[in-house]
Amino acid sequence: MRTNKGFKVNSGEARSGKHYKMKGVTLNILDIKISGSDTDNDLAVFEQTGLTPKGGPPLHIHPFQDEWFYVVEGEYLFQVGDDKFEMKAGDTIFLPRKVQHAFIQLSENGKMIVSYLPAGKMEAFFKVTDQWTSPPSKEEIVKVFKNHDMLVVGAPLKPD
Repeated sequence: MRTNKGFKVNSGEARSGKHYKMKGVTLNILDIKISGSDTDNDLAVFEQTGLTPKGGPPLHIHPFQDEWFYVVEGEYLFQVGDDKFEMKAGDTIFLPRKVQHAFIQLSENGKMIVSYLPAGKMEAFFKVTDQWTSPPSKEEIVKVFKNHDMLVVGAPLKPD
């Protein structure tokens, strides 16, 4: 279903009213700003509050989605394919589908806007990670990524 009415999501709020806190992969908070259900699954936009200094997701691939990030606050290191990019507030990075990528939060705090095109299963992924009550095993992380159309292909990045 595609919405035919504009909407506003206030600063510090999520479209659904639910703040998803990743537990295990990172400790970041993700707020849905534009849901896949708003766009017939064409697009999903999240605000990610980075609460995991020196942490980030494992090296992974989205076979069916392009992804882009806009850094609002903090510093990050991204790997896209074999290339590495240092990112700071105001920087944008594009991660094409089928290309391995990961990031690590270098600063104490951070905030990014992240979009998935199409939306895919990312909202469902963040719902699952929010429900974990203890850190998952590497095998569980690989399984949950796979169940949401992502392939883990390596370890998380380490600070240089």
